[in-house]
Amino acid sequence: MTLTDWQANGGQSGRSSGKCPERVARVGGRLPGPRSGKRRSWSAGLPRLRRPGRLNGNLGYPLALWQLVVAATLICGWTHVAPGAEPQWLTGDALRDKIDAVLHSTRYERQMSLQQNAAWQIMHGVLAFGRGFEVLDHDEPVNVLDWVFAGRPMKGWTLTPTRAGLRAELEPGRNGQGHEDQWLAIISQCEVSPDERIIVGSDEYTVKDLIRRTMYDCYDGKESSWTLIALSQYLSPKDQTWTARDGETWSLGRLAGMEAGPSYNDNAWRSRIWNGACGGTHRLIGLAMALNRWQAAYPERELTADWEAARDRVQWAAETAHTYQLANGAFSILFFERPANSRSIDEHLAATGHTLEFLSLALSKERLQQPWVEHAVEYLCDLLDRTRELDLECGALYHAAHGLVLYRQRVWGERGDW
Repeated sequence: MTLTDWQANGGQSGRSSGKCPERVARVGGRLPGPRSGKRRSWSAGLPRLRRPGRLNGNLGYPLALWQLVVAATLICGWTHVAPGAEPQWLTGDALRDKIDAVLHSTRYERQMSLQQNAAWQIMHGVLAFGRGFEVLDHDEPVNVLDWVFAGRPMKGWTLTPTRAGLRAELEPGRNGQGHEDQWLAIISQCEVSPDERIIVGSDEYTVKDLIRRTMYDCYDGKESSWTLIALSQYLSPKDQTWTARDGETWSLGRLAGMEAGPSYNDNAWRSRIWNGACGGTHRLIGLAMALNRWQAAYPERELTADWEAARDRVQWAAETAHTYQLANGAFSILFFERPANSRSIDEHLAATGHTLEFLSLALSKERLQQPWVEHAVEYLCDLLDRTRELDLECGALYHAAHGLVLYRQRVWGERGDW
């Protein structure tokens, strides 16, 4: 939904027209971090200003004018300098400090609660900010993973014990897991040990039981983007094979080759990327992450055809993102299909955030410091900063934050103070 559509609709939310298929979720309100003061209450509105005529606690523009300001900056790009002058882009420590400020405000000036939000929304926050991410249980902050691992309830977090391990259930409506192995993929990126205890009902399990079930559930044609992320982290050794429920032998390489698509048919593998979740970025993130881990584990090995296909898709997508990038630093809202712009906050946030998330895994540190990537980072920081008073779609919001987190870690080798 564009800002114009939203205003015409009386401030009521609607589904974004963007490529990202994930459910529109509510993330609102402001929670003070260690540097801020008075707490503000949670709000479920989507999308709307926190308060008409009020921006970041100071008297500001009336509501309608603020909408026009946001829309204009999205269409025309952020204004760095006067017309005719050279753009003044941030780089080095100045860009790092801007990333840190935006991540701090995203983490602490927005909040979710167990009473108002579901696992699909909350687990995206965990993806962005890791093992220490907290939400509210009524008025008390609780650590998300500690909470669910202890067997406490969260809407949409549904695990079923089976003979082959713990199965995380898919749930329609995007309250729960929206893709197979999505929860395990998020957990695997939070430095959670495979021996970590998980309580289900009155019984005790471990993360290993989720891993066992994921391995058992491999089959030809499965959407394995999240499977690759999880298993490439947890399998040791990474070149092991196993028999799945279909009776066939599986490996990380076979999963990677299946996700990459057939190398003999360019139309087939490109369509596989284009038709993947969120413009294909999730498929590419899975391929990039698994390829990185495979090459780190076996640096002297020649890549098999499956891993070569994965490498080729990753390289193609990185170059395509650069080619289709807009002049203001944003990436195309049609991701890897063609250049495209939009008035929609959701579309820009989803496209540039997801694409940066992928590039932060796909590119070397040197390439991540090239101007075109730095411009995208600054654009995304500006977008998040200028929409601090709007309730944003949470999948796009937290994938954008995760992209900035990954970029911060890759370029400066550490997490920031947030």
